Amino acid sequence: MNRPAQIAANLKQVKENIARSAEKAGRSIDEISLIVVTKTFPLSDLEILYELGLREFGENRDQEAVDKVDKLPKDIKWHFQGGIQSNKLKSIATWASCIHSVDQLKYAQIISDQNLATAKPIFIQLSLDEPPESRGGVDPAKLFDLAFSIEKLPGISLQGLMAVAPLTSPVSDSFERLRAIHDQFKAVYKNATYLSAGMSGDYEMAISYGATHLRIGSSILGNR
Repeated sequence: MNRPAQIAANLKQVKENIARSAEKAGRSIDEISLIVVTKTFPLSDLEILYELGLREFGENRDQEAVDKVDKLPKDIKWHFQGGIQSNKLKSIATWASCIHSVDQLKYAQIISDQNLATAKPIFIQLSLDEPPESRGGVDPAKLFDLAFSIEKLPGISLQGLMAVAPLTSPVSDSFERLRAIHDQFKAVYKNATYLSAGMSGDYEMAISYGATHLRIGSSILGNR
């Protein structure tokens, strides 16, 4: 099977899985955004995805993303979801339509200081690990203090929470905990209703726990 056919078949299967999982959870498919994680994949794969109608791509590294952004159509929505380095963040803020991995106030402040033409959508990354913050993300105990400070900053639009399932505990338990925290969060921050969770290995389960933004790479593009 050639590469375009392979990607098309994988994408079809993922979309069917999303639709089935949404229906099972009593949710509308319209509530769920598919972000294809394109980090480390060549430009040719992104061009295939674009021809298949995809417009939301996820990248983890500034330098790699900048090269792709310059060579692809301008209607693509780019999501940055990697670990943040302060010295790269000014550049990231220029090309990323949305930044999923803000877990410190200083990062939000750097974004705010860019004085961008429109408010930059961000997610606060929540740590589900034990101990917290061992792989990035804010400790749940510090979440509301961080959100309170971020909400005061100009030029930022807080979308909701992002999380990665931990490696050391059952995914269902972690997503159950994430949903409970997100419910509490939405009660306070009524415009921050989105939940970025679910990757290739767990996106169907993530849908049942309220995920609105799925970050899927290998299920569509294969192993790097």
